[in-house]
Amino acid sequence: MPITDLLERNAKLYENEVALVEINPEVREEQRVTWREYELIQPTSDSYYRREITWGVFDEKANRVAHLLLNRGVRKGQKVGVLLMNCLEWLPIYFGILKTGAVAVPLNFRYTAEEIEYCLKLADVDVLFFGPEFIGRMEQIAPRMKKERLLFYVGDSCPSFAEDYPFYVSNCSSAQPKILIEDEDEAAIYYSSGTTGFPKAILHNHQALSQSARMEAAHHETTHDDVFCCIPPLYHTGAKMHWFGSLYTGSRAVLLKSNTPEAILEAVSSEGCSIVWLLVPWAQDLLAALDRGDLSIDDYTLSQWRLMHIGAQPVPPSLIRHWLLYFPHHKYDTNYGLSESTGPGCVHLGMDHIDKVGAIGVPGLGWKAKIVDEQGVTVPQGEVGELCVKGPGVMLCYYHDEEATNEVLKEGWLHTGDMARQDDDGFIFLVDRKKDVIISGGENLYPVQIEAFLAACEKVHDVAVIGLPDRRLGEIAAAIIQVKEGMTCTEEEIEDFCLGLPRYKRPKKIIFADVPRNATGKIEKPRLREIYHGARLVEEQNRS
Repeated sequence: MPITDLLERNAKLYENEVALVEINPEVREEQRVTWREYELIQPTSDSYYRREITWGVFDEKANRVAHLLLNRGVRKGQKVGVLLMNCLEWLPIYFGILKTGAVAVPLNFRYTAEEIEYCLKLADVDVLFFGPEFIGRMEQIAPRMKKERLLFYVGDSCPSFAEDYPFYVSNCSSAQPKILIEDEDEAAIYYSSGTTGFPKAILHNHQALSQSARMEAAHHETTHDDVFCCIPPLYHTGAKMHWFGSLYTGSRAVLLKSNTPEAILEAVSSEGCSIVWLLVPWAQDLLAALDRGDLSIDDYTLSQWRLMHIGAQPVPPSLIRHWLLYFPHHKYDTNYGLSESTGPGCVHLGMDHIDKVGAIGVPGLGWKAKIVDEQGVTVPQGEVGELCVKGPGVMLCYYHDEEATNEVLKEGWLHTGDMARQDDDGFIFLVDRKKDVIISGGENLYPVQIEAFLAACEKVHDVAVIGLPDRRLGEIAAAIIQVKEGMTCTEEEIEDFCLGLPRYKRPKKIIFADVPRNATGKIEKPRLREIYHGARLVEEQNRS
């Protein structure tokens, strides 16, 4: 069924039950803003604001957005962009777009003005909803866009180059728009992370979105009584498709606008959250705060928290072992996926396989997986090759990029670019990104393996391993290490710790620095290469 049918079903079955809660720990009484469209802005403590809407109101607001767009001439198949920080307005706007039969195009909130303009042109976006955080960036490109695109400002004090969304939407009908939407219809364009240049536009249909909702609910045994805490950005398939589990079951979700350890525990406690999706850095920060004694789990109501799951990147097994010391009753799951596969879940560990921590798991609901060599032939079990997946959530294409589409889509199989191996039980272990493999003296080094080893060092908060040029070996492994707060560490200590690695896998260079991660928790390795590659070349030249 189209994903919009789930919202309409929930509005009928659970009309007066809360669907979404927004919590912002950083908004205080003197900063309070009363939106014309939303009445429920209520302080629930001295430190944050809380807003909520029911399923019935959610659906009505989506209908108003749909009629606003239809009244402005938007028709089935046209593209409508969303450039908002996580907020209570985000999902009603997204579903309002889908209800018109148009294609929703979420944009990364970290995009520069140039990247915003590029992505809008690439996806043929006709209308854009944007929030107050983006006024400065939009001002730079609005003069070139005003005649081509309709701009709706989602906030108070509308800038002169845009139209006042709260004012216009409030005058629109809340009735269901009479637009026929089918599973095969195009639904959304999501952008790749853009780590190798400007991002690609990934096109999905309604079937893919609905499949991800059904799969998420099944994988995590989500029920109508669960409460999901969503912290990552909604523009990304990860956060959106995990929330789709709540949509599928008609259960409540909390949009938490902070990732600090205190904010996470407070939200889980006060809202009764039972499922929380964390990125690796946030889990690391929370554990560090507990280790230091800055926070105590005894100060919060956490017994209802049953599942912690992590995705978006490889998870060091040491992190999960550490986590279970504080939360021994937790179920754990890791989800593997990419935007080309409608986000997380095409491979997942499963909540009953804690003994397989370190693996990304087995094919998810409705999915198949295989590991192939450079010729596309399946490798023997246990050998490393490229992971390929096939299922109902595979993208239709890279929009306007047939060549790139043909490179990764072959006979229905999506070639992920991730190197992996499969153990005797059929569990898949991610080895590394194909492009991140380091070839040192003829040996293949997989940074993820070295990172997982170093993450177990008690003084290491975060670590990234990259290849740097070397005259003799071609490349060497360099470890960028972020030391835990309040601790000191030396190269000698890291070298001693690495004696537990085979000699050829030991990092040849140790760099103590912060490890940069993007909004979805992935290490920004292109940025690290840019920073350290040049310095290494100079170092090599000075030796010659």
